Amino acid sequence: MRRSTRAASGTASSKSSAAAELPDGGDPRRALLLALLETGLRRVEGRRCVREALARPQHPAAPVWLAGVGKAAESMALGAYDALGGAIERALLITRDAPLSPEIARLGAEVLIGAHPVPDERSLAAGGRLLAWVESLPGEVEPLFLISGGASSLVEVPEAGVTLPDLEALTRRAFAEGLAIGELNRRRAALSRIKGGRLAGRLRGRPARALFISDVPDDDPRVIGSGLMGPAAEGHDRIERQVVASVDQAVAAVAVAAAALGLTVHPPGRRFAGEAVRLAARFARELHTGTAQLHVWGGESTVMLPPHPGRGGRNQHLALAVARLIAGRPELMLLAAGTDGSDGVTEDAGALVDADTCARIALAELDAERGLERADSAPALAASGDLVHLGPTGTNVGDLVIGLKLAADAARALEALHGGTRPRVL
Repeated sequence: MRRSTRAASGTASSKSSAAAELPDGGDPRRALLLALLETGLRRVEGRRCVREALARPQHPAAPVWLAGVGKAAESMALGAYDALGGAIERALLITRDAPLSPEIARLGAEVLIGAHPVPDERSLAAGGRLLAWVESLPGEVEPLFLISGGASSLVEVPEAGVTLPDLEALTRRAFAEGLAIGELNRRRAALSRIKGGRLAGRLRGRPARALFISDVPDDDPRVIGSGLMGPAAEGHDRIERQVVASVDQAVAAVAVAAAALGLTVHPPGRRFAGEAVRLAARFARELHTGTAQLHVWGGESTVMLPPHPGRGGRNQHLALAVARLIAGRPELMLLAAGTDGSDGVTEDAGALVDADTCARIALAELDAERGLERADSAPALAASGDLVHLGPTGTNVGDLVIGLKLAADAARALEALHGGTRPRVL
């Protein structure tokens, strides 16, 4: 039987909701996991986090010029408008190719589209515009920068002698090697005139504020967006920096919501990092041997790509690797998803796998092992009906992995206890 698991997460200007298309007889555990994912995403949604960070009794004394760069630029900007309203005199947004909300159009923001995950000519044009924007800041305005993941690729002004093919080659090589995001961003900054604190230096000591949604280890502004608004490379700056959302907040929200439903929850640990297949073995083992009904992990995995990779992403790769390890264990399920709503070069966020995923893949005459070897997880997971589609989420804090150890009958009892077609979450 073919099936699909889809979750619809709202755009930056609307509330998100998650719903699963379930097979006959429905398994409420899938809806439960998607609802918990939704809770985590809501906690770190850009509009909400920026609005809360900018809440203050009075508007700024001076007009505000706003620059938002990254996958969450639109939602972060809307949060700034919610908080500051007419104090924002001008706004520049640089984001990836995605439909923008009518609100942004009505507010009159200048919007540029860069390329992601590999920079192209649009990224160079956007980088040039951002640099000119900073250089033209009037003395009487307050600059406000909103930076989120994806900024490393969406904007660039290369150092002298560095070409676009050089930037493309660095990114593709990093993907092939499974390079950690911190090291990749360090290498990107070395080739840039605006990364690694160089853009901050262009402010020449004037006061400014920078808010970040972090998708990097330790939430370090020196690494977020390759240091696009990190501390000035030379001298000192007067930029007030604040990380307003990170994966730890999303993980905590999932754990609290699950506990409120009556599930036993393993205390969240440190962020994960490393190769996806190794992490899959760790997660499957912890889920199987532990006594908790729910585990939640946050972080970012890597995948070593073969010479000619197929279609998929690190979350789909991790989920498919887990599916092999939980085959035949009907009480186990696992959801792995990118919080930005995408995974690798696909439009799916990840996958939700169970004890029968590999059997469904085999019935479709595909092979999970070969999918992993070829970094071609998407076709197998599409055949099993386990891909998760979110759409734009308005945030980007890395990846969420949620594991469930619960029999289907127990999940139905939980569903009945909460009196709905799926358990309500916070």
